[in-house]
Amino acid sequence: QVQLVESGGGSVQAGGSLRLSCAATGRTFNTLNTGWFRQAPGKEREAVAELTWTGDATRDKDSVKGRFTITRDIANNMIFLQMNNLKPEDTAVYYCAAREKRPGESYGYWGEGTQVTVSS
Repeated sequence: QVQLVESGGGSVQAGGSLRLSCAATGRTFNTLNTGWFRQAPGKEREAVAELTWTGDATRDKDSVKGRFTITRDIANNMIFLQMNNLKPEDTAVYYCAAREKRPGESYGYWGEGTQVTVSS
C-alpha cells in the first residue's frame, strides 16, 4: 500500500515561489513513476510535471515550463515541485501521484492534495 502526503501549499502573491513536497510510505519513489497534478475550481485535473522511476522529467505542462521543476530525493523518499514566478492561473489544489512503472499503467496512488492560492 502506497501512501502519499503533500505539504508546502499556501497563499502567495503573483511572482512569488512555493515548494511542494510529497512523502511516500509503503514504496520507494525509485520504483514508481510519479507526477504532480492540479485541479482548479470548475476545471478538470491536469498533469503539471512527471518524473519517471529512473528520475527523468517528462511531459511538463507547457504553461509551467521554465517556472516549475519536479525533483526527487531518493534518500528521504520524497518528490518536490518547485514553483517560481507564480501566476493567479496557477491557483489550484495540487496533488502528488504515483503509478507502477509498467507501460500503460494509470496513476493509482494519490495524495489528499495541497491548496495553492496565487493573488494578483
